[in-house]
Amino acid sequence: MDVTALGVGDAFSARWYSTCLLVHHEGARLLIDCPHPIRKVLAESAPGVDVPDIDAVVLTHLHGDHCSGLEGFAFFSHFVLGRPVPLVAWRPVADRLWERLAPGMDRLRPDLASPPVPKTRDDYFAVTDLPLDAPLRVGPFTIEARPTLHHVPTTALRISAGGATLGYSADTAFDPTLIDWLADADLIVHETNLGTHTPLADLIGLPSPIRDRLALVHYPDFFDLDDCPLRCLRQGETIEIR
Repeated sequence: MDVTALGVGDAFSARWYSTCLLVHHEGARLLIDCPHPIRKVLAESAPGVDVPDIDAVVLTHLHGDHCSGLEGFAFFSHFVLGRPVPLVAWRPVADRLWERLAPGMDRLRPDLASPPVPKTRDDYFAVTDLPLDAPLRVGPFTIEARPTLHHVPTTALRISAGGATLGYSADTAFDPTLIDWLADADLIVHETNLGTHTPLADLIGLPSPIRDRLALVHYPDFFDLDDCPLRCLRQGETIEIR
């Protein structure tokens, strides 16, 4: 299983695309979060991969730097591909998604002679609920989820395929119980930032068996990647997880 860091920045970054990941195994691809401009993000960080190549979008939460590309992704899928977007999300996330998207998507005019036709979330997305109490199978991937400590409902993820497991913190304050939940993953992609996020010092203080499997994302622009004592994922970098 491979993971590509399509974007590594935070919501305010002038250097990087917003944090999102592409997980790939045996020809299947999961897009983890979907910031704008998602097709440009894919073209630059995963050349040759485009919207038709994504088997499902897994959405961790509804902050704009993680979901602002869904409108464009869904319109492309609707008009160009003629199909809904397979979307996987925890119910508290999925249930409020349409509140964000409806003002720009809740009506389409079939032609200039016709009035706009009302549309709903289900016209654009085929939503699968991401449970917290059981694994979910999506193609060759097994996805597990648990809530994080963040402003809005947010899920961390464990994604397994081919005998390997990726752990992803998503946005979260430092949470030792979350670290324990992620600890068995072969690679742990963890955020670090200011505010209600995880301080770098807390991650540096983790036991070395965990620290050695960490790769950081969602860092601020002033973050010194070369001087950081922990591994930092670079935008466009792909890691093979074994």
